[in-house]
Amino acid sequence: MALFEVSESQPFLLIYFKVLHAGSTNKNAFKTLIAAEYSGVQVELVKNFEMGVSNKTPEFLKMNPIGKVPVLETPDGPIFESNTIARYVTRLKADNPLYGSSLIEYARIEQWIDFATLEIDANILRWFIPRIGFAVYLPPAEEAAIAALKRALTALNTHLSSSTYLVGHSLTLADIILTCNLTLGFSRLLTKTFTSEFPHVERYFWTMVNQPNFRKILGELKQTESVPPVQKPSQQKEPAKPKEPAVPKAKEEPKKETKKEPAKPKAEEAGEAEEAPKPKPKNPLDLLAPSKMILDEWKRLYSNTKTNFREVAIKGFWEMYDPEGYSLWFCDYKYNDENTVSFVTLNKVGGFLQRMDLARKYAFGKMLVIGSGPPFKVKGLWLFRGQEVPQFVIDECYDMELYEWKKVDITDEEQKERVSQMIEDHEPFEGEPLLDAKCFNALSVTPVVACDDSLDHALQFIVFQLVLY
Repeated sequence: MALFEVSESQPFLLIYFKVLHAGSTNKNAFKTLIAAEYSGVQVELVKNFEMGVSNKTPEFLKMNPIGKVPVLETPDGPIFESNTIARYVTRLKADNPLYGSSLIEYARIEQWIDFATLEIDANILRWFIPRIGFAVYLPPAEEAAIAALKRALTALNTHLSSSTYLVGHSLTLADIILTCNLTLGFSRLLTKTFTSEFPHVERYFWTMVNQPNFRKILGELKQTESVPPVQKPSQQKEPAKPKEPAVPKAKEEPKKETKKEPAKPKAEEAGEAEEAPKPKPKNPLDLLAPSKMILDEWKRLYSNTKTNFREVAIKGFWEMYDPEGYSLWFCDYKYNDENTVSFVTLNKVGGFLQRMDLARKYAFGKMLVIGSGPPFKVKGLWLFRGQEVPQFVIDECYDMELYEWKKVDITDEEQKERVSQMIEDHEPFEGEPLLDAKCFNALSVTPVVACDDSLDHALQFIVFQLVLY
């Protein structure tokens, strides 16, 4: 029996038209359209969809209040989020082979869908989006994205060295979603020089996109010959405004003297509420006595030190450190026995660092994933303003309760040396190899409007960037 089955008494579900709201070149719409081709489900792509216009209408916002695409209109109501839409369309067909033939195959399909989203799509977009001007370009952030993408492609290449498909011996929804995520990379970012390091991924991608159902939706794809140059946000072209019909000129009348209206307050010009917003209360950490340690100076030293790290960065840290204005904390993950899959563990840590962005003005952190095999241990070191873990961080970041926290006693030389080793990613650490080391060294980035669901789980068109080393 299928995990999600449509009974024979409800065949109308398969023939009802579903309307997909998205642009004709949207890779996230391709997931649903290709899944529909394989499943025999009729999905109509809405005509003349214009990003930034169509998705801001009251009708569209009723279907998705935050205006992202794609959205699928069904007889039972709208659905948004591209992977969810593709799953829905696939499950409309009973016993659909796109969802495997057993519970374990279903689980593995979901596993690879997550991998395609969090490891492939997220890192392609972290590399690509700043280059086309939708976020501030930061070379260290790009280096981190490329390194993370290469690590993911290496794992994928190894898997595909002995497999034609991601799961089992036939195409599944995981293959559709992964291939659609790779189309942006191959067509806009990943040159032949780059992808030649991953021959099994190359073979897989070109095999997939040349299948008739893929080709019908994607057309003919060509691999990019170059990485796009960095484009500043100010260089982005604004969407062309529709021309207004010419209005016949009225006869000239004698000019009337008009009284100048007093200048409107900025809040009114911006269409905000009539009452000016009340100033936000100050963060308690801003009310502490000034510290001799300038956090940004330490972050710059950490980021810019490429050689002699112990002599330059570590020595500089202890010279800057102010034990009266800041405190150091060790954290240990409470549930290490659950860390049995490497990329899931890494994603868990990455998500924690993203959610810590609210503390970027007051914190610096290192997170280590330790071990050559499962279960992996997760340990961290955090520098916080003040003498306690900030209460607003405890209240807002649910990950905090997943860790045991211990304040560092810097008069203890062993603890002090442990701090130094964690900052410099010393390996082996406590006798074990490092699987990965991540740094919370958050840099503010110009916010942009996100209208696509590509980065739901990771980086929504990069509202902010975390430099992860």
